Amino acid sequence: MHLTLLVLRCSDIKQTKAFYERLGMEFIQEQHGNSPIHYATQMGEMLLELYPSKDEYIDNTRLGFALEVEDVNNFLVAQNIAIVSSYCINDKKVYVVVDPDGRRVEIKLENK
Repeated sequence: MHLTLLVLRCSDIKQTKAFYERLGMEFIQEQHGNSPIHYATQMGEMLLELYPSKDEYIDNTRLGFALEVEDVNNFLVAQNIAIVSSYCINDKKVYVVVDPDGRRVEIKLENK
């Protein structure tokens, strides 16, 4: 079994989209029938979709991504993404940032 779809509800969808684009994601705009305009990106076998939130409640989903960059810390600084904390697991440094909706996002270096 593997995850194939993740939908994030966003209070400001354009701001959230811009945040994830700074992490290297590329979104396409979609609309299915009468559904709201939203954004989607394919990540391997998983589809990540950003939808506008219908109310003020935003989930507290925690996400984690592995980036293919030389240095995660320098990459985040260059993208003007604030690191709120970090920790090590299995000798790998994991940086924690916060998306525009307050979700904690863990960023680490991709295993090569």
